Amino acid sequence: MEWILRHAWEAWLGLAIVLGVAEMFSLDLILVMLAAGAVVGMVAAVLGLPIAIQVVAFAGVSVAALALVRPTVVKRFHGGPELAVGHGKLVGRQGTVTADISPLAPGRIKLAGEFWTAEPYDETLSIAAGETVEVLEIRGATAIVHPVAQLES
Repeated sequence: MEWILRHAWEAWLGLAIVLGVAEMFSLDLILVMLAAGAVVGMVAAVLGLPIAIQVVAFAGVSVAALALVRPTVVKRFHGGPELAVGHGKLVGRQGTVTADISPLAPGRIKLAGEFWTAEPYDETLSIAAGETVEVLEIRGATAIVHPVAQLES
């Protein structure tokens, strides 16, 4: 028993290393939280605290890390920016009308450096060349647009 008390910090360090290596294979971010608790248990052992306090410190830090740290880290790792690919990335962008757009005949807009066929979102609306429009939808090779309100000075 005396040997365990003298070498407790080494046992905690070994446990932290084993848990850290196991985390590399699981990637669930659970074992690394337990490894953090083992490091705190090691610090308690180095300070000469009793085994009971070391175990309580290990358990407390592990539970706190699992409850408080892991959810935010998992959300950050599994989240990320919404990636818009293809024509979907053009929705919401603004372009300039190069040929009049009317309900009866589609016009043209310049959008992201390219020319697109465009139709009005509101089928009763005509949009003159030179106006700024916002793309609300892409249908095939046609942009469905609506004029952007201009502030008059």
